Amino acid sequence: MVDSRPRPRVTVVTPSLNQGGFIRQTIESVLAQDYADVEYIIMDGGSTDGTAAIASEYSSRLRFVSQPDNGQSDGINRGFSLATGEIVAWLNSDDVYLPGAVTSAVRTLQADPSAAFVYGDGYLMDSRGGITRRFPHTQPFDLWRLVYLSDYILQQTCFFRRWALDATGPLTENLRYGMDWDILIRLATRFPVAYVPRYLACLREYPEAKTFSGGVRRAWELHRLLAGHTGQWFPPGAQVYGLDTYSQLARDWADGLGSPWLRQRAARVRQWCERRIHDLVMHEQGLYSDGWAGASLRLMLHANQGTAVMSGSIPSFAPGLARQELSIYVNGNYMGTHRVEGNFRLRIPHRDDDKALSVRIEALRYVQSPTDSRKLAFLFGAFAWEATARSPVSLAQGLSPSIADGRA
Repeated sequence: MVDSRPRPRVTVVTPSLNQGGFIRQTIESVLAQDYADVEYIIMDGGSTDGTAAIASEYSSRLRFVSQPDNGQSDGINRGFSLATGEIVAWLNSDDVYLPGAVTSAVRTLQADPSAAFVYGDGYLMDSRGGITRRFPHTQPFDLWRLVYLSDYILQQTCFFRRWALDATGPLTENLRYGMDWDILIRLATRFPVAYVPRYLACLREYPEAKTFSGGVRRAWELHRLLAGHTGQWFPPGAQVYGLDTYSQLARDWADGLGSPWLRQRAARVRQWCERRIHDLVMHEQGLYSDGWAGASLRLMLHANQGTAVMSGSIPSFAPGLARQELSIYVNGNYMGTHRVEGNFRLRIPHRDDDKALSVRIEALRYVQSPTDSRKLAFLFGAFAWEATARSPVSLAQGLSPSIADGRA
């Protein structure tokens, strides 16, 4: 059946400064999209290389604006102010879209009119444009993880509704490394988000790229950003990115040392950092990839006034979890304790439509995983506002019953 819905215009903005070595590939990836109505604007910060000459070859198909700016975020904001599309995106001048990216994004947003933006999967590529691997962090949307722990969304795959950006305000121009994470958090805490499990774009990795050369300055900026959003002095995400930075510095320092003793000490520092990062990423939220929830589980939903529903199940093959009790905390306030069994649904009211819903669930009982250090309390089903909540789901099917060997 032919889709008769009107196709919204999509505006892509590329901020650029002296990226003549890469920008042709970026331009061609945008202009090769199969979507009929793409407006393309390049916001150049006053390049002195061959950028302008390359862009002029495509002058009939894009708009090239070259003037001094106050950095990447300023250039993107200026580009968005010139955009006429209902959907907008930015693609850096060393990255590329994959074929069909715009069409996939538009279809996903049309299927979910409430979504403020959509994101998808992506690849990493080298300086020559060869794909090296999948971007390893992308996952289905999880607001708590985005706000507190990890920027798992590849910005190059994001397409934003103009009305959502108008509501939340422009990119924060004094952020050099974390402006994408900041705008994603600001949007996602207010509005729903859509995820499409398709490959949409590629991020180029090379030593001079801003993301990979920020070092300590990048780590401290992300620390300040997350502290502002979470209200925590040292949120888990700041620890992850800080430890990752210092692990890399230890690695680089050790590579330049002549002393085997000092190299050994640096390797131990690096190993400790990597173990700590692993523990934070694996355990901090208490939600695991095999469907289990830990003894302490943290969840979030975008701002709304109504009732949220969390579904889950207490599997029969884990007798240590019988007579489970779950205590609920909403935005730090104790809301009661509930006895749960079998497939269950917990209804969690929220009366503040200007503030995201943050929930912590503490379980009275847990079993020790027989294969790792996890303390497992129940099988997680879903968490959503009541109007969109799915029916209770049991994730026990296909999981090993050996967990029943654990003890409460």
